Amino acid sequence: MKTTRLLAALGAAALSCAMAQADVFPQESLIKADRPEAAGGHGTLHAAYAFTRDKARTDEAIKEISWLTLQPGDSIGYHQHVSNEDTYIIVSGQGSFKDKDGQERPVKAGDVTIVRKGESHGLANTGTTPLVFIDVIAEQ
Repeated sequence: MKTTRLLAALGAAALSCAMAQADVFPQESLIKADRPEAAGGHGTLHAAYAFTRDKARTDEAIKEISWLTLQPGDSIGYHQHVSNEDTYIIVSGQGSFKDKDGQERPVKAGDVTIVRKGESHGLANTGTTPLVFIDVIAEQ
């Protein structure tokens, strides 16, 4: 799967550029966390963070970056980003992305979503395999 390897490499490159004081966030050092019913969704969002918002410096645009996984049938509820922007880079699986206008749009490996400050979004795994994606949260 060339696309999956390319996306993994892009994710690794994004992680390596995320913070000036750390160039690489090895997979084994990522901060693991389970978030039940994330943003009012269903099931559990499984996360592996390079760093979380409370660790980012105020002068850094990227506030959080992580690998996220939703199992089949699980979702992140529709929620608003009041002060930041959020991008999902779909690595594997398939799902349904609810966009800023509340419209459901199918997503699959290789797709990129974004919501800007003040906009809302949600994501559900509609497939039969895990939906894996990279999440980048930025703020000006």
